[in-house]
Amino acid sequence: MFPSPDFQQLQQTIQDCTSTEVELALTARKPGIHDLAALLSPAAVPFLEEMARRSALLTAQRFGKAIQLYAPIYLSNYCTNRCAYCGFAANNRIARKSLTLDEAEAEAEILHKRGFQHILLVSGEAEDIVGVEYLEAIALRLRGRFAAVSIEVQPLSTAHYARLFKAGITAVAVYQETYNQEMYKEVHLAGKKTDYHYRLETPARVAAAGMREVGIGALLGLTDWRAEGLALGLHLAWLHKHFWSTGVTVSFPRLRPAAGGFAPLVPVSEQNLSQLIFGLRLFDPDVGLLLSTREEARYRDGMLGLGTTRYSAGSCTAPGGYSHPDQTDGEQFSVGDLRTMDEVRMAIAAKGFDPVSKDWDSAFQTGK
Repeated sequence: MFPSPDFQQLQQTIQDCTSTEVELALTARKPGIHDLAALLSPAAVPFLEEMARRSALLTAQRFGKAIQLYAPIYLSNYCTNRCAYCGFAANNRIARKSLTLDEAEAEAEILHKRGFQHILLVSGEAEDIVGVEYLEAIALRLRGRFAAVSIEVQPLSTAHYARLFKAGITAVAVYQETYNQEMYKEVHLAGKKTDYHYRLETPARVAAAGMREVGIGALLGLTDWRAEGLALGLHLAWLHKHFWSTGVTVSFPRLRPAAGGFAPLVPVSEQNLSQLIFGLRLFDPDVGLLLSTREEARYRDGMLGLGTTRYSAGSCTAPGGYSHPDQTDGEQFSVGDLRTMDEVRMAIAAKGFDPVSKDWDSAFQTGK
């Protein structure tokens, strides 16, 4: 299994990097983990413009003009965990709701009519409400309608992931939240999510089950973003080495306002976020990099073509939010980019890029 990184050592490695090491990293034919440390370091800040240029070039070479679009469907906001930063935390007083299979299918149909072919099924971690049987049932209903159905739910066993893959789930997103074990203990106060190592091992179980893709990420704002980025690079390289046939994506969620009023412990600016994205693109030219509607429209539009390759659009973070758009109580966090899918499409096209809603046929998943 992926060994837990020494967070303090990662921080020290990054702080020790020099501008000379940044220059070497920028010209490296195949950057290694020390090169990534240099690119994420304070010494790299004066080189951000060059990092952006090289990141854009690599992104164009590997992905062309395509920007893949997807949307989340929130199935339930019930949760048994107490995570200090999350609106779904069990101790927060919010309007709780769990969608029936018919209601979930209705939400999916709304997105299908809007042109989405990639959807992400999301829920709080309450397996008695949204368990394997529920996920299997909704996957069987939706897999013929969408090119890709992904999930972001509680960590599961390898056998359960294999069962869901057979039912039509194509990918799993599971974010470590923070690779800093001490901070992990501080913000995960109760529930199964308190088990740092079980969560850390989840991406490997996803890949071992034969899933097409696994998504990793860190919640930015809990601790040192530079060390989180280096830990992500280590995890990414380890997954490539041990599960070369499974695609990997990286997300960059920054903390947003949510029930509970948790404020970022370590502010992460847009410049910081950009440096993290550029650094990981230079480190791994082929990895899919996601930028969600947590970020504002202005920033997302400005980052087009510079490294990120997948954008969510028209997102609602409360169960039933597409059927009842006025419903905001019970959302996981407030959305930063409030534009519709069509508005995001037009913005992408206006910048000379191609908004793509489908990149493979569902026949690959259904075995037709």
